[in-house]
Amino acid sequence: MLIVKTFHDVPSKLDNGRPIRIFVVSPVVPNYPQAKFPGVVCFSEIYQVTGPVERFAGQIASQGYVVACPSSYHEFEGPEAIPYDTEGTDRGNRYKIEKDVTAYDEDATLSVDLLVSLSNCNGRIAATGMCLGGHLAFRAAFDPRVLSSVCFFATDVHSATLGKGKNDNSLARVLKGDMTGKGELVMIFGKQDTHVPREGRDLIRKTLEDARVPCSFLEVQAQHAFIRDESSKGRWDAALTRSLFTFMMEVFDRTVGRDLGPKVDKGEQVEHVC
Repeated sequence: MLIVKTFHDVPSKLDNGRPIRIFVVSPVVPNYPQAKFPGVVCFSEIYQVTGPVERFAGQIASQGYVVACPSSYHEFEGPEAIPYDTEGTDRGNRYKIEKDVTAYDEDATLSVDLLVSLSNCNGRIAATGMCLGGHLAFRAAFDPRVLSSVCFFATDVHSATLGKGKNDNSLARVLKGDMTGKGELVMIFGKQDTHVPREGRDLIRKTLEDARVPCSFLEVQAQHAFIRDESSKGRWDAALTRSLFTFMMEVFDRTVGRDLGPKVDKGEQVEHVC
């Protein structure tokens, strides 16, 4: 499916009106100008919307989804991608813990708001992201409008160290029940990922299971950033990435790719029409 790219500058209420740039990648079906598609918020790494993130979003869009990619560090600089070098890594990691968690949440809300307002989006929303973006996709699952989230090697969830003060409440909110009864979650980690050790993965899994969150938990033979096709320091695994991309699309197709009508409790009678 063909795709087109554009962007929207959306004012932030928490940043004195300074806008966040949200890049949008949309599918196009020739001769069907009024076609509508489900939406996906795609959260980036600490380097903002880089080439690998844009290509990842483009692959999702080409499957028939409108994809919104927010620039996470609009409080500190413009929407340009941060280089994959030592200075860029240091800058991105510094911003990560200078930005307030409520500001990250506002970015997610504004991104979902934008998607549902677009004439080519049908209002059914999913989320994904990698590294920092994996954690942001995790938190996006608190929004009842987000029907599924697929999180690639989400950092800082187990340690609760996201944002200003390095004291986020992601797992605490899960334990409180803020994610229970909402969308479906997928957590994907590499077993060789030094950012999220085994103990951290076990904590995340246990917390989600204890809270009865519908979650698939995948641990694969890979390192951190294994889906990044640029400057991955020898960690990119294209075959594994392709396999997990297919898994992600099955989740999206099942949860937001079809309008299933209203959800009913298991105990209610459902009339089946053949």
